[in-house]
Amino acid sequence: MKALKYIEHYPQHIKTQVQELISQKKLDKYLLKNYPKSHDIKSDKALYDYTIDLKNSFLKKSLPLSKVVYDGKINVINDALGLHTYISRVQGGKLKSKNEIRVASMFKNCPEEFLQMIVVHELSHIKEKNHDKAFYKLCTYMEPKYHQYELDLRIYLTYVDKFGKLYF
Repeated sequence: MKALKYIEHYPQHIKTQVQELISQKKLDKYLLKNYPKSHDIKSDKALYDYTIDLKNSFLKKSLPLSKVVYDGKINVINDALGLHTYISRVQGGKLKSKNEIRVASMFKNCPEEFLQMIVVHELSHIKEKNHDKAFYKLCTYMEPKYHQYELDLRIYLTYVDKFGKLYF
């Protein structure tokens, strides 16, 4: 079951269902049925505006974001889907911090639900640094279907790893 590395921590019945979809060559049909089209958020500016809208809807009092970009250097298959970084610098007598969000470039052509899940995940790191109960509670507050989108995104990554890119 090494082919299911993205969902290896899920229950056995889910892994079995995904394995059956792979063996029946229906994994792409499952994904396209549930997520038939790609989003229109292709530029860094559009991604920034999209992220700021989400942030302003749910995290009004949190620290500001200085940058939100697609990053071609994030290797999704080995590292991460997106990155949240914050840099603290001393400017004069004050400590200034900058928050940045970077999303892997492969998500320029994916369903909006997957992009939203990644952005919600990275925005949640502004308030909650660790992947704990409070973090996931904040994720599901911002996107009630967060866990379903995360599972389906992991299934999509399984498809990409096994068969190549699926275009929506």
